[in-house]
Amino acid sequence: MALAPNTAALAANNESGSSAVSWAAIIGGAVVASALSLILLSLGTGVGLASISPYANSGASGTTLGTSAIIWLIIVQIVSAGMGGYLAGRLRTRWTSVHSDEIYFRDTAHGFMTWALGAIVSATLLASAASSVIGTGAQATGSIVSGLASAVGSVGGAASTQAANNSGIQSYFTDMLFRSDKAATDPNNQATVAEVGRIMSRSLASGEIAPADKTYVGQLIAAKTGLSQADAEKRVDDTIAQAKAAAAKAEQTARDAADAARKAAAYLSLWLFISMLIGAFSSTIAATFGGRARDAAALTR
Repeated sequence: MALAPNTAALAANNESGSSAVSWAAIIGGAVVASALSLILLSLGTGVGLASISPYANSGASGTTLGTSAIIWLIIVQIVSAGMGGYLAGRLRTRWTSVHSDEIYFRDTAHGFMTWALGAIVSATLLASAASSVIGTGAQATGSIVSGLASAVGSVGGAASTQAANNSGIQSYFTDMLFRSDKAATDPNNQATVAEVGRIMSRSLASGEIAPADKTYVGQLIAAKTGLSQADAEKRVDDTIAQAKAAAAKAEQTARDAADAARKAAAYLSLWLFISMLIGAFSSTIAATFGGRARDAAALTR
């Protein structure tokens, strides 16, 4: 019986009529790898949160948690990607009349494609979950802020308007209009402290206190404490210097924290990259083992 033209051409070229890619096995292995990675990440997150304590000198240290997280990421990649690759190799179609080197390459490619598809699925699921959590939090925050704004507007509208008029630079210059050469402090000391606070805020913002402001604040301090004018002004200078030092220290602390967060993010990205490379290697190796087991099982039948 004569062969069909396509079949004859394939036989002449020694090519199989089926694809060398077993997509069903790849998709199955990727699904398993994604599910395992999510399960193991959830387990690692739970163990990590259980190891953290809000109390000083209690619980695992930051270095221990960071090292453990890196090790766990590598374990997750090895286990999940390895299992997915092994299943892809074990479940793929058996290739007949194909050289062993070509079979090895195809199994390796199946393992790599399984890892790649699993990584994409896992990243999509994690991104979707993160965006859902962030969106829910943003909606809840917006509702709370909206409710507070409406409550303040309906109950304390006059008070909020008065507070806004008494804040910022406008209040500072308004205070200047009512200054007197005779320093008089109120019995409750609230208005005086508020006025001096506004002067201090402006002085810290500009970097120095104006001579007129220093004289005026010195008069208020002298009238309140019984100090001489010179000693009161010296106290003003000392307090301004201490406030500047505290602000500079706070700024440096914030910069150090931001730099530490930047380094931690860089290290996390680097180790995540390394762990994913390890996962790709694990998936390709496991796929070759699965493929060999598949072919060995077929030959023993």
